[in-house]
Amino acid sequence: MRIQPIPHTNLTASVLCLGTGDMGAGIDRQSSFRMLDEFLAGGGNFIDTASIYSDWIPGETSRSEKLIGAWMQARRIRSQVVLATKGAHPRLDSMHVGRLSPGEVASDLEASLRHLQTEVIDLYWLHRDDPSRPVAEILETLHDLSLSGKLRYYGCSNWKLERIMDAQAYARERGIPGFAAVQNLWNLAELNPGGFADQTIAFMDDALWQYHLQAQLAAVPYSSQANGVFQKLEKVAPEALPANLQSWYLNPVTLERFRKLQALRLESGLTTTQVVLGYLASQPFPTFPIVGPRSSEQLADCLQAGDVLLTPEQLHDLEGER
Repeated sequence: MRIQPIPHTNLTASVLCLGTGDMGAGIDRQSSFRMLDEFLAGGGNFIDTASIYSDWIPGETSRSEKLIGAWMQARRIRSQVVLATKGAHPRLDSMHVGRLSPGEVASDLEASLRHLQTEVIDLYWLHRDDPSRPVAEILETLHDLSLSGKLRYYGCSNWKLERIMDAQAYARERGIPGFAAVQNLWNLAELNPGGFADQTIAFMDDALWQYHLQAQLAAVPYSSQANGVFQKLEKVAPEALPANLQSWYLNPVTLERFRKLQALRLESGLTTTQVVLGYLASQPFPTFPIVGPRSSEQLADCLQAGDVLLTPEQLHDLEGER
């Protein structure tokens, strides 16, 4: 597994980041512990969770954070992990109401520290934006929390380019650290406009890609395998894809990229998963795709991609004209 620095930090992370949204709920404790062990044994050290994960299931809250905290304590490996979690997510029953006040951010962080049984978060993400709040207030809140020693670095998830640029500009003017990374939706498939009902989701587009390149700002993309659309296209016709995948990704660009992916797979001997994850991990700026396997078998498939580096020519052929 390749490791690489996250620019503007002292963190060195595995190129694959383990997403844990299903751990503690969809994946039981025993299986979750086993997969976390296997990820560490496979050279991975970058683990991503969120305070909101599994809260859509009635009952206990923050199951993923609590499970990871228990695992780190049981294995005594906190120092070996680059630990990332997310807070400041809107309430699930009122997604249109932002939760980025200084008090809400600080409260969410304190809860995450308790759940994860740690004194500090290595990379703390703001899970959603609230454009009604000035970036100055948000950055000052995060900076104060970093000075308190409760987080090392901070980033944003589901923020759009204009707001990212405003935040980074304010940080430069103020002489404080800005966002160390961005966690938005990004994969090899072409997203259909309006495909997602959740309008708070933000994704990689050409303008944001250019900004990452120019700033050498780290990207930590989620939905890195496009919900398995390419693997499914190997088994079924496009019109037989699940309705959600058709709504999100079924279009001529995705189908052309699938054709090119298959050609590269046959030519190189790589698996589909290796190509899909290698596409992201081979970008001209530091990129750490999040993988969300639901079994040890799926994790093993993902881990094969940890050392894949595609050439610029292969990237260009896969994506076509940018």
